[in-house]
Amino acid sequence: MNRKEIIENIKKIAGSEKSRDEVLRDTVKILKENIDYYNWVGIYLFEGDELVLGPFSGKPSPHLRIPLNRGICGAAASQKKSIIVEDVTSDPRYLACSLETKSEIVVPIMKQDKVFGEIDIDSDRMNVFSQEDQMFLERICSILSDLF
Repeated sequence: MNRKEIIENIKKIAGSEKSRDEVLRDTVKILKENIDYYNWVGIYLFEGDELVLGPFSGKPSPHLRIPLNRGICGAAASQKKSIIVEDVTSDPRYLACSLETKSEIVVPIMKQDKVFGEIDIDSDRMNVFSQEDQMFLERICSILSDLF
């Protein structure tokens, strides 16, 4: 599936009778299976002042709960903006999950000015995420925001 087809597929799923959890699970699966350098794809959801790991695809993460302002995920949520890290070893905010991870992108799921969660993606390639990835994932997060 190309990016346009992925977006259309996620729109279709989000507008179906599926539960929010099923839509989020399907979204993670579609992203992981169709973009070869997306090695770990997860969705964190806000609970209180923490991000809690929801559906994910890839190796298990030791970071099941992330406080706001901690790590790249916490930074993206607190700043309410997408963050691309070209080299995780050069960013002191990075919370190590896997030795294979070289770069990361985190995109908040927002409605108006409120963050409900985020998509977190790791890659085993350095400097792999582009503005195209960011715009693509922001579009997907916009679709998912209607579930909240």
